[in-house]
Amino acid sequence: MDQKTAIVTGAARGIGLATTRLFLRDGYRVAMIDRDSAELARAATGLARAHPVDCDVSIPDQVDAMIAETLDRFGRIDALVNNAGVADFGPLEDTGFDRWRTVMETNLDGVFLTTQAAIPALKRTRGAIVNIASISGLRASTLRVAYGTSKAGVIQLTQQQAAELGEHGIRANCVAPGPVRTKLAMAVHSPDIIAAYHDAIPLNRYGAEDEIAEVITFLCSDKASYVTGQTIAVDGGFEATGIGLPALRSRT
Repeated sequence: MDQKTAIVTGAARGIGLATTRLFLRDGYRVAMIDRDSAELARAATGLARAHPVDCDVSIPDQVDAMIAETLDRFGRIDALVNNAGVADFGPLEDTGFDRWRTVMETNLDGVFLTTQAAIPALKRTRGAIVNIASISGLRASTLRVAYGTSKAGVIQLTQQQAAELGEHGIRANCVAPGPVRTKLAMAVHSPDIIAAYHDAIPLNRYGAEDEIAEVITFLCSDKASYVTGQTIAVDGGFEATGIGLPALRSRT
């Protein structure tokens, strides 16, 4: 019961799976949460101290059952990583309300529901929350009306969590990843898009899933014991450049 436990949502693949593995490396037990049951089972295979839980974070009853199962299995919750999310890109005028709600239900409602359900357990451990937003929550871009707005909401929700839960010793922070070299991104990003991102990012490359996960696990650790209410863009400098011209940087 003294061994720390983390919950990671959206843990079947990508950043969530990378974060799970780093928590395990650091000695945590991990409740791996995802609604893709088959992929979650495959991801959890062979991971000692990991326990997969099927759960759709947008459904309150499932969230409550997931928290109960985690506590029944591990007895405590020290870290909550709200990583589950969906992406739906399209023009503002073509984004129907059904598409808008689908994005909001998982990306924003899910963070609210999961955090609220975990608060009693986090109070007992003076635990940490890390919400995964996106660079799209910090800067507007085309085709991201629902996705970007949902992630901006996650950033504000993180500040609310930090303000209200700090007196209980609970820290809440947000990670906003920039472009990440996932299998999905590489499948849908054309060579022109990849080249444009490389030009716009000072480090001239996409991030890796493990690079995002390292920041997440740091924020959950005692090394970040005085960090709360912050949004950290893990983006190779993408946010810092604003509207600067990449061609000018190459002359410096």
